[in-house]
Amino acid sequence: MKKLVLGLMSGTSADGLTVCAIYPKPFKIVHFKNYPYDKKFQQKLLTAFTLKAPQLSQLHYEIGKRYAQTVLKFLKDFRLCPAQIEAVGMHGQTIYHGPHDKTPNTLQLGEPSFLAAALKVPVVSDFRAMDIALGGEGAPLMPFFDQYLWGQHKNPKILLNIGGISNISVVGKNRKALGFDCGPGNTLMDLACQQYFHKPFDKNGKLAAKGTPDKQTVATLLKQSYFAKRPPKSLDKNTYGQAYLTRYFSCKNPYDLMATLTYFTAACIAKAITNFTPKSTQKELVISGGGCYNKTLLSFLKELLPHVKITTSLSYAIDPQAKESAAFALFAWLNLHHKINHCAQATGAKRDAILGKVTL
Repeated sequence: MKKLVLGLMSGTSADGLTVCAIYPKPFKIVHFKNYPYDKKFQQKLLTAFTLKAPQLSQLHYEIGKRYAQTVLKFLKDFRLCPAQIEAVGMHGQTIYHGPHDKTPNTLQLGEPSFLAAALKVPVVSDFRAMDIALGGEGAPLMPFFDQYLWGQHKNPKILLNIGGISNISVVGKNRKALGFDCGPGNTLMDLACQQYFHKPFDKNGKLAAKGTPDKQTVATLLKQSYFAKRPPKSLDKNTYGQAYLTRYFSCKNPYDLMATLTYFTAACIAKAITNFTPKSTQKELVISGGGCYNKTLLSFLKELLPHVKITTSLSYAIDPQAKESAAFALFAWLNLHHKINHCAQATGAKRDAILGKVTL
């Protein structure tokens, strides 16, 4: 019997857990569903970097337990049983990302033993640690997945994921994949939306569409050092958190603020593409992640990148919200078959490796 592999992803916005079931060979997404977190748990995840060791340890186990409960619900929702599952790839919740600290480090919470115990299948987790050990940034990991799916296409593609942070991959036939974090994704927009409109996010970019962006402020912010730094490079989600919002953006008109933050996000992405991707690859931008539904953000990207065709991963039968969880399912399957699941070129690691630790 052909078995499925599950992938689990909870992004930097910590709004929920996406569970995806794939057939790894040939690759196909079979089912996926997002399970939203309640507001209290989301806030706990977003502020976890401030916790002391006892609370952090407790949260590690709480996340693992919740993941196991959610996966059992997913199996029930799609009338599957554990016997149909070969393995699980679990990214975990990123609490802190510090590749440039004195001791480079990154921390993803979620104890995998709960899943292994509930399903009685191998669980592959903690994918970023080996990359750090090999001198890499620990991120981004998506360029390998993008190369795996789109690397044989004759026409090169830029793949953009807009989660909490925005990151890109550049792939194509006879081309070494590259990728890096561009800057903020949804983080600043979500924070402002929650603060001034008491909504979790700006649905379809409707609030931003009512305002006028302050392009002068954006032009000034784009002179910050990160945007001029050459890849490989990656970001901690808190780089563009509440402190950044308070320091650099004033709010006279909340609609103008939303428009400015949306334009800033688009401008960071456009600058990254213009400055750090080969001119020959700047033809098609394929977007995934929650940000791809923000129509105002997409219109700003079209304004800033008029020479680039902009589409979403749905054009290639990959649901934009399933892509990352599907990638970790594939990474887990490759790990268990002793195959490379890593693109060192994108992270700056010394060599390609097999990422992830196995819990049986």
